[in-house]
Order: sequence, then C-alpha cells, then structure tokens
Amino acid sequence: MSGTSAEAVSHYENALSELLFFRGEVATASQAVLAAAPKSVMGNVLAAYLGLLGTEAKDATAAKEAFCGFADCVRAGRPTDRERMHIAAATSWLNGDIHRAGDVLGELTVAFPRDALALAVGHQIDFLTGDAARLRDRVGGALTAWPEDDPHYGHLLGMYAFGLEETGHYTRSQETGLAAVERNPRDVWGIHAVVHTYEMQGQFAQGIRFLDARMEDWAAGNYLNVHNWWHYCLYALEAGDTGRALEIYDAVLHHEKSPGLAMELLDASALLWRLLLADRDAGPRWNRLADAWAARQDPPYYAFNDVHAVMAYVGADRIPDAERLVGEREAWLAQARPHLSNTVMTAGIGLPVCRALIAYGQGRYDHAVDLLTPVRYRLHTFGGSHAQRDAVQKTLLEAALRAGRDDTARTLLSERIGLRPVCPYNWLAQARLADRLGETAQAAAARARAAEQAAQGAAALAR
Repeated sequence: MSGTSAEAVSHYENALSELLFFRGEVATASQAVLAAAPKSVMGNVLAAYLGLLGTEAKDATAAKEAFCGFADCVRAGRPTDRERMHIAAATSWLNGDIHRAGDVLGELTVAFPRDALALAVGHQIDFLTGDAARLRDRVGGALTAWPEDDPHYGHLLGMYAFGLEETGHYTRSQETGLAAVERNPRDVWGIHAVVHTYEMQGQFAQGIRFLDARMEDWAAGNYLNVHNWWHYCLYALEAGDTGRALEIYDAVLHHEKSPGLAMELLDASALLWRLLLADRDAGPRWNRLADAWAARQDPPYYAFNDVHAVMAYVGADRIPDAERLVGEREAWLAQARPHLSNTVMTAGIGLPVCRALIAYGQGRYDHAVDLLTPVRYRLHTFGGSHAQRDAVQKTLLEAALRAGRDDTARTLLSERIGLRPVCPYNWLAQARLADRLGETAQAAAARARAAEQAAQGAAALAR
C-alpha cells in the first residue's frame, strides 16, 4: 500500500467493505483515504474506479482529471507490481478501453488472487461488457486461494453465483448465492444473483417469496435496491399483476425525487418497454421518463444506456428525440477511435438496436425484425445480463408476430419455450401465433398453460 498510512489503510478497508455491500458510504470512506494519505496509490485507484462503475460520463471525466496527473507522478516512483497493474487498468478504462482494463485485472488476479478490489471491479467490468464466461471464471479462478473464514469470502460467493447464473448453471448458482446470503444477509449482489436464477428458470413465485422474506436486507439503503425492485416487477408481470408492477415503478423505480442516475433510468425504461410490448398503457410515465433522459444530455459513453434512452423516447412517442440521439451517435462514430470499447459496442449493437426500437415504435415491424435478427446472438457484447437483454429479444419476437413473419416467430418461440417452459409470456405469445395459424386447440391449450403458471405467481403476491 504505497504512500498509505495506517489510518488511510483502515479507511481503505472500510471503503472496500462498503463497496462490496453496494452502500453509498463507499464514497465517504474513499474520500477519507485520500484525506489521510493524498498520495496513496490504492486510494487514488479506488477513487478512479468509483468514478467509472456507475457508467456516468460526467463522473468518469472528473475521475480522469483527478487520476491522470497522479498516475504520471506515481509511475516515476516505485509502486508495487500489483499497484502498477491497477494503475494500468484504471488508466485504460478512463481512456475508454474497458475491455483492456478487464484483461489487466484478470492478469492481476492470477498473480494476486486475494485482491478483493481487483475481483470486484473486474467482475463489474465483465457485467458491463456482457462477458458471461469471464464473469464466472474471474472469481471462480481465485476462490481456492481464499480461506473460507475470510470476511470477504461470502462476497466472492455472491459474485461467483451471478457468473454461474449467466452461464446457465442455475442449480449451482442458486446454491452458491444462498450460501453467500447466509454469510452476509445484506449482500445485495448475492441476493441479486439468486433472484436471477429464479427469473431464468421461470420460478417467479419462489422469487417473490425470496424477496419478500428478505425485504429489510435489500429494499433500501444500497445502490442496487432499485434494480432488485425491478426484478420484483418482472415477477409481478409474469404473475399478470401489472398494477403491482406500476405501484413499484411509481414508488421506487422513477418518481419526481429520483436522482436520474443512468443505472436507475435504464431499469425504468426496461420495465415500461415490456408494458409497451404487451400493449399496456403506462400513461404519463413515459413522458416523465423521457424528460429525465433528455435532461442528462449524455455524450457517447455507454451504448447500453443509449438503447434505454431510445426506449423512453419511443415509448413517449418522441421519435424525433430518438432519431436525434441516433444521428449524434452516427456522427460521433465517423470520427471516434475505432478500437475503443464504446465505439465497438455502439457500431455493432447499440445503433442497430436503437434503429429497431424506432422502427417498432413506428409500426414498421418487418424492418425491426430485419435489424434485430443479425445481432440477436451478439447482443451480449454491449453489456447487461440475460434478463436485461430479454427486452430486446422480446422486441424481436413481438415484431415478428405483428409483421406476420410466422416462421421466424415460431422459431423464436420454440427457442424460448425450450429454455423457459414456465413462463406465461411465452405461452401467451404461442397462443397468439396459433390463432394466426388457425390452430384453435393449440391456442386454447397454450392460454390455459399460461393462466395456470401465472396463478402460482399471483398466489405468492397475495400472501
């Protein structure tokens, strides 16, 4: 811990703990490190990472200004090998290459597998870049180097559980996530991992009961509470309770006192977009959400956020706003450095998806299908989880159904039902396709199956 006094080390340990619990107090603890030791290498590295993790362009700019001058001075000194790697990772990310940052942190954890900050930040990079295998293996590869009585071991289990879930190991993920929560009941990332396993298996009734039983541990006082409430809303939609989902939206996801953070706004967009796909009216919520996105005036920074801003503009029937964002990103791409992470994400996935959302909102369903079909197996490369990206996959399916592209719709539904046979949405969509094809008995059977599955979730909500 070069340049770090004993007092600063204590503050650093506090900051690391707050980070792993996703608590806002991490900012105060991080500032305390630098107040006690302004030249602390790891204190400055931590501050840089905190400016990046929220995917807020303005925070990243401020972090870059604060860090780059410091890093130049430190390189001229004698930082440790571990610190040099952290400096390289932070510098890469601040310069727009999040993938390189993830690679460097991967190399770091091979040499120093018990660096909790490297694992936590690397894990979030894997999430932001949609790298499911590394999301799992970055932590999995370090686990055996950790004694199980280490205070942070439970947090590693929570991270590992999420990586297991994103790679389809649902049973193992659930076991690992529950073990993490058993160690730290307020490990909201571990809770989040378990919630994902229920979502991906269609076990929404169990998911509702799980979140209800632990409400005091996750529902407030952390950076992930809005996102976990969003998962609760997904369960409510599967149970057919749109009213409950909108109650949560109004109380938590987006309201007049919401801070307008990108990570929270995208959850709001993702929920309302699912309602739009289901032809459910969200009333004035769309315009308020679109206003919140517009007020940010985001530069090109993270394509995943851009897609959710376009959802809000299209949902509010503000097509010119959506087209303006697309035009700005096209102009930026014309002069952007080609190797940077967001350049690749925007060109490869962000813009095609944004254009497809606009086409869908304009009723040009055939065009939406044509735009989304070539990228549907590459959607993960612009970040997020399977559950988050499912909004785009559902857009493709809905566009195919509405365009009369029956062969495409049948194929997509066959894939979805094979993976998630317990999912009322899938069976209702199957019924709609059967209606189009004149298959009356099959449509009735699919609707009955959807109703039976939804009733299980409704019973859990009613408790």
